[in-house]
Parts: sequence; structure tokens; C-alpha cells
Amino acid sequence: MDAVERIVALFEQSIELKRSSIALAPAIAAAAARLTACLERGNKLLICGNGGSAADAQHMAAELVNRFETQRPGLAAIALTTDTSALTSIGNDSGFEQVFARQTEALGQKGDILVVITTSGESANLRAAVMTAQSRNIEVVALTGRDGGAIGRACGAGDCEIRVPGHNTARIQEVHLLIVHALCAAIDVAFAAGSAAT
Repeated sequence: MDAVERIVALFEQSIELKRSSIALAPAIAAAAARLTACLERGNKLLICGNGGSAADAQHMAAELVNRFETQRPGLAAIALTTDTSALTSIGNDSGFEQVFARQTEALGQKGDILVVITTSGESANLRAAVMTAQSRNIEVVALTGRDGGAIGRACGAGDCEIRVPGHNTARIQEVHLLIVHALCAAIDVAFAAGSAAT
């Protein structure tokens, strides 16, 4: 297989997983409704992930705080991956497993939503954040892959898991980004309509 054939194969794999993920549309719509309601009542989103998923968390927060595709008010979203002083002090004093849980404890309030992004569902620091959120009556929206892992199993009736039916990390991440954009688009529609009405 030459370079062009490998590239074509990657595109085909990505298209195939995106096509099979269309079945997630109802779960994505349900999550979008929850996120929109949270923001409409003046609460905030806390968003986290590791590695490429950390980049997705920051991407999502930026789209909400600034704008996605529509002019609307800035929305309260915090990427828990960006404060290097908090991350390193918590990691040093309490261990890497606590870097998101401690921030969730400090910043999260009832009515907020914790958004966790993970391809494997097995990250101990994300699971600790989920447990902390649940103990504080903070809903969880989890973007997962594979079999959902520990994060998927930790999600309760009051939470929302969107599980990409794939096994390759890069392909799952590509679908996660599309899901993030779908969520931001739905939030845009809600807040643009609200701005137009006032």
C-alpha cells in the first residue's frame, strides 16, 4: 500500500465510523438539551479530557465562551485542562488521578454539568471527576468510545453517555470532534433564537 492508498484508507475508515455513529443522533440531541438548559439557567459547563481529548475539551470551551457559528452571548464553559498551576499543584500534592476531581469540587455547583471526553473510558482521573460530580449533584455528559469503559459504567440514570461505536483512538476522536460541533450548533440555535426574541 503506497502513501496515497494509506491516506484514502484513513478517510474511508473515518467516513465508515461517522456513518455508523449517525445512530447516536438522539443521544446527542438529548445531551444538547441538557447542556442548553444548564446554560440557560445560568450554570456552567466543566469540560475535561486527556491528551487529544484535552484539546477537544479546550476546543469546546472556546466555541462556547466565544462563538461557534452564530453571534450570541458568551456562555459559561471552563476547560479543566488549561490551568497549569492548578494541574501541577494538584498532581504534585494529591496525584494525577485528582487533577480534575479537585477542580470539579472547587468550581462545580449543583446545576452545573461535567463534560468528560475519553476514547477508552478508562482514565482514572476522569472517573474520579465523575464520582466527585455525582456526589455534588452535578450531571455528567460523557463522550466515550469502545465499550464505554469505567466511565460508561459510572454514568447513572441522571447522566448522559454518548458512546462512539469504534475501537481506534484516532477515529473515535474524529467522531468526538463532530459530536462537539453538533452540540455547539444546537446550543447556538437555542441562544441565537433567545437573542432574537429579546
